[in-house]
Amino acid sequence: MTPMLFSLGSNVTPRQHLRLGLAALRQAFGRLECSPVFEAEPVGFNGTNFLNMAVKAWTDWPIEEVLAWIKEVEYAHGRPVNAKKYAPRTLDIDLLTYGERVSNSPVVMPRPDILKLAFVLWPLAELVPNEILPGSNQSYSELWQAFDKDQPLWPVPFDEHAD
Repeated sequence: MTPMLFSLGSNVTPRQHLRLGLAALRQAFGRLECSPVFEAEPVGFNGTNFLNMAVKAWTDWPIEEVLAWIKEVEYAHGRPVNAKKYAPRTLDIDLLTYGERVSNSPVVMPRPDILKLAFVLWPLAELVPNEILPGSNQSYSELWQAFDKDQPLWPVPFDEHAD
């Protein structure tokens, strides 16, 4: 089984959409490990704050199948087909790593956002602090410790099973 790390985010009824995203991940991949949830201001546009988290899952699916599944789930939860990069999201699911894969095709792995966005890296540092970012020799905890923390971000309570 290949371990995968995902980033989940939402700023449109975010608690509901994170729960729906977790349910979809669990239905597709089974057991999940989840980071705490963090609230962050939007990056690249003005809007309501996002809730973000990292999730670890395992699969025997090829990466192309995982990527197609992500699109289907996002569209099923209201993401427009031609959505702008910096815009409100009902549910945003990004595949951050796929095993130890380092590649540029069919997508860049590991996802460059890991090293650019606090709302991606801090949840990873909480979820898998001692794991090494593929293609590097640094753990997520080490990367977070060295990160320029100028992006506002804070942990928030989250109950996956609340109504």
